Amino acid sequence: MERGPGRLMGPYEIAERLGVSRQRFQQLVRYPSFPSPYQELRGMKVWLAEDIEAWIAEHRPTPPADEE
Repeated sequence: MERGPGRLMGPYEIAERLGVSRQRFQQLVRYPSFPSPYQELRGMKVWLAEDIEAWIAEHRPTPPADEE
């Protein structure tokens, strides 16, 4: 039996995951390094969550915790 693509994310979910506005998300999508959409639905693109998480890990590393 064939498996599905896994978890998908739309613009709202990605912007929320990144902690940015949807307008900022639209800017990030234009970066050459940003993953290509998995599929374009009627007027909306969706991405594989694993592609987005990999991009975040590479391009938006967690800042170091404050050391006291």
